[in-house]
Parts: sequence; C-alpha cells; structure tokens
Amino acid sequence: MDERPAERKLAAILSADVEGYSRLMGEDELGTVRALTEYREVISAAVARHGGRVVDSPGDNVLADFVSVVDAVQCAVNIQRALQSRNADLPPPRQMRFRIGINLGDVIVQGERLYGDGVNIAARLEGLA
Repeated sequence: MDERPAERKLAAILSADVEGYSRLMGEDELGTVRALTEYREVISAAVARHGGRVVDSPGDNVLADFVSVVDAVQCAVNIQRALQSRNADLPPPRQMRFRIGINLGDVIVQGERLYGDGVNIAARLEGLA
C-alpha cells in the first residue's frame, strides 16, 4: 500500500466518453474497438498539444488534466472538430460521438492517478453533455 501523504492540487479535469458505446459494441465489436483506438489517438494528441496529460482511459472514457481551464476548453473544442470531420464519412449509426465534461476543481494526486470531487464533477458534466 502506498503510504505517501496525499497531495492536493487545483486542476482542470476533462472527462470524455462515447455516447451509445454499448449499442456500438453490440452492433460491431471489432469495428467499434478499431474506431475507439483511432479516436483515442486523436484525443491524446489534442490533449498533449494543449499542455494536458491523459491520466486514465478505461473502457470508452478518457480522463485528462490541465493546468489551465482555457487550455482544457480549447482542447475539447478541437477534439470535437477533429472527430466531427472523421464522423462525416460514416453512416449516422456508426458515428462515434464523444460527450465531454470539464471542471476546474481541487483533486487528490496519488502517483499518476487523480481522485476527488474535481474528477467526479467533470464526469457528471460529461454525462449531461
């Protein structure tokens, strides 16, 4: 067990999740995994370009942190634009749309992981997007 004291920091948290992921997987698992892998590369590159860091990417979710909320918002806009152009070539039922929530808040840092309401609120906002 990690006995280091928890560190707190203020961070802009971006949480992105695929809308209708279960349906997409049910219709075409292999195609969905391929598309998700490609789209994650686009998202990871955008996060890095805007000075952020991908913290975790379980399932169809991507969680990133930024020092600046402005950078997080600009990153989200660029992600949506890039994915919209990729989706334009696909039939509507196969398009992969990401919902994105951003929150500026206090988080707990343990190693490479982030915890706390700052993360939870970003995830809740993503669910409302």
